Amino acid sequence: MAEFRYRGREILEKDILYIRTLIEHYPQESRRKLSVRLCEAWQWRQANGALRDMVCRGMLLMLERAGQIALPPVSYVRHNPLSHRARPEPVLIDKTAIEDPLRKLQPLEFEQVRRTTQEPLFNSLMEEHHYLGYEQPVGEHLKYLVWADGRPIACLAWSSAPRHLGSVIATSDGTPRRGEAASVLSRTTRAS
Repeated sequence: MAEFRYRGREILEKDILYIRTLIEHYPQESRRKLSVRLCEAWQWRQANGALRDMVCRGMLLMLERAGQIALPPVSYVRHNPLSHRARPEPVLIDKTAIEDPLRKLQPLEFEQVRRTTQEPLFNSLMEEHHYLGYEQPVGEHLKYLVWADGRPIACLAWSSAPRHLGSVIATSDGTPRRGEAASVLSRTTRAS
């Protein structure tokens, strides 16, 4: 019976012992190098043949958090400018109320604005008018502005679906348990 499970892989006690031995034999190696060594030893590869070293690092971190192994300290923190994005700047537009019925605003123009000069306007409008503000969508996504008489009147966005969602309950010792009824939180793209 598996002690742990990570992304479909069962992690048995013998696997944990192997990981501990690997860490003892290479105490100066980085977490990345250890994950590459482990993937090579286990022949843990993606469908395209590449090592699953990023997934392996996640598994190693899970095992460390569960108290099963002790990883070497983090040796390098990659600079990620996307992790600290600036909030969209307000854009000045005509904000006078539109009191006409929608049929009088015809024709409406739907403009895809992703990767265009209008994308900052979309981001700013979402930041200012949506109750949750603006968050950069993850994965593939579309952004549309709806125009009437040369004014933006709506923002629409769609994101690709998550690869998979599953319920997970954390037990009192912090290990995840799957397959039980749990509240599942999923993030959806909002329209404003």
